Amino acid sequence: MLSIYFQGVILGAALILPLGPQNTFVLQRGISRQFHLMCAALCALSDIILIYGGIFGGSAVLSQSALLFNLVTWGGVAFLLWYGWRALRSALDSGSGVAQQVALKQGRLRIMLTLLAVTWLNPHVYIDTFVMLGSLGGQLEPEARPWFAFGSVTASIAWFFSLALLASWLSPRLNTVRAQRIINLLVGVVMWGIALKMSFQALNLL
Repeated sequence: MLSIYFQGVILGAALILPLGPQNTFVLQRGISRQFHLMCAALCALSDIILIYGGIFGGSAVLSQSALLFNLVTWGGVAFLLWYGWRALRSALDSGSGVAQQVALKQGRLRIMLTLLAVTWLNPHVYIDTFVMLGSLGGQLEPEARPWFAFGSVTASIAWFFSLALLASWLSPRLNTVRAQRIINLLVGVVMWGIALKMSFQALNLL
């Protein structure tokens, strides 16, 4: 079963590591050194729910319901466009230095709600964890599925905590006005790129 476990680790890492809404949010919180470990834990917990839910039957529900899939997709597109616009506005704002100080004072509840929105309104999360990992794990024998799921979950936990700790360690170099503008610009471009890609896929233009 160790081979199944490491297969889950590799596939989970391949889907979780690319830059996306969750990773950029954890990166930003790590740089600010504000609730970054809490954010990493929430991201990992969300992945655990989605991965296990997908592998043990949930992926079939989402893939077979066109209405539900469209609701998830277009809701996520709208949120990603809004989130990207906010990041780009911060990057281009001449008073971004003041804005960054205000952002550092966000409360725990607001950060938690924003992260949950970034996670659960992001269609890529469902496609990567719920659908892709779920369908791959669902094809395994029943006794092998828990090992595959555990491997994928291990990759998620290791990645999010490593990202949060690394960003916190690099905070003195990244927590400057210039660096924050570059990061916000990158975040905005990535969010809009994902939103456009999801839109084209939903419209069957790709």
